[in-house]
Amino acid sequence: MPSVALPRVGVAMLHMGDRPVEIAEALRTLHAQEGVELDVVVVGNGWKPTGLPDWVRTVHLPENVGIPEGRNVAARECRGEFIYFYDDDALLPTTDVLARLVDVIRSDDAIAVAQPRGADPTGKPAPRRWVPRFDVRDGGKAGPATWFWEAVFMIRRTAFEQVGGWPGQFFFGHEGIDLAWRLVDAGWRIEYVPSVEVHHPATAAARHAIYYRTNARNRVWVARRNLPAPLIPVYLGSWTAVTLLRVRDKAALRVWFKGFAEGVRTDAGERRPMSWRTVARLTKAGRPPVI
Repeated sequence: MPSVALPRVGVAMLHMGDRPVEIAEALRTLHAQEGVELDVVVVGNGWKPTGLPDWVRTVHLPENVGIPEGRNVAARECRGEFIYFYDDDALLPTTDVLARLVDVIRSDDAIAVAQPRGADPTGKPAPRRWVPRFDVRDGGKAGPATWFWEAVFMIRRTAFEQVGGWPGQFFFGHEGIDLAWRLVDAGWRIEYVPSVEVHHPATAAARHAIYYRTNARNRVWVARRNLPAPLIPVYLGSWTAVTLLRVRDKAALRVWFKGFAEGVRTDAGERRPMSWRTVARLTKAGRPPVI
């Protein structure tokens, strides 16, 4: 009988040369995947790739262009009907992770994204941001979602390219919300699949020195790029209130408000406000685009 062609998955990874042990393990578990054909591209974000397996293709970016733009470069270089964005410190605990995510996307022509459940390999609790649900108990409920965790997920290439990929100028923070909203506005569906598990160390996003600045700036940019005009002040007002309640460090708050002002003053990129029909879809799904 003729052999059946395996689904081709382009794997997009970023690395800065600072996690040699972690990326070696990430690639080892990636190479063990069954039921898919892989084309793996590692982008050296301000690092010249060395010491990687010969089945990995590399791209050297002399300067660190940030996470979303680095991922855009990797996505353009890797080949496949599907793109798997994969952090360099993640692990695939079983050999069927990618094949199962492919099956989810192929099950419905409307599905653009399949996000697995994230789990810390040492048993630490998973951060809330990993679960695209308000109720994160037991890893969250499977099914359609309105956002996704950017570190480890699979996307249909046609959907990714249709909406223009990642917002490259964001550098770090909220690029996933921007991409998710554009996908939903284009009619695509995001699917959360907690039955498929990926390992990743549980870390706090605020550990990055630029976190409070880009968190605030990009929050403004997300609103300016994607929301109908009447919802922009509602969205930004609600997140300002949340920040004031959550952040007690006065120095961090000063940085946050400077980032917010930067988001107001500077170019947010192309504005493509979502339709009110999309607002209704997001609201019906439990996540109105004002919170």
